[in-house]
Amino acid sequence: MDGLGIAFITLAAVFLLLVFSILAFGLRRLQLRGALGTFDASICFPPEGWRMGVCRYTDRHLEWLRMASLSPRPRYRYLRSSLELKGWRQPTEAEKSRIQPGAVVVCLDYEGQEVLLAMKFDVYAGLSSWLEAGPVIGIGTWR
Repeated sequence: MDGLGIAFITLAAVFLLLVFSILAFGLRRLQLRGALGTFDASICFPPEGWRMGVCRYTDRHLEWLRMASLSPRPRYRYLRSSLELKGWRQPTEAEKSRIQPGAVVVCLDYEGQEVLLAMKFDVYAGLSSWLEAGPVIGIGTWR
């Protein structure tokens, strides 16, 4: 096999790897969007800035998964009983370019740490209902 054949095989392998990666990202995105209890949400930690992702409700946790990742594991996981909803606000001019259009910034408190999520207002209504529907402290099995 000459140098041209090796170069062709290498380029073909790189191309197939690229196609496989794009298909895997697309499949993961479809799987996350199709699952119940998921919604698009950006997350912000002040020194790091905003990151696009997907949030997922479970019975005990609110999980945030990175958009550009193949990992099925959430990057951040918040215990439902430890989350406190502080309210929402309109995004600042600087934030508007970093989050999805039409989103509001939701302020949460998690064990003394502020967590900012950007999401559509109707999704915010669902999140607040999910948080308020949890058992009261001292009653239930998970508090």
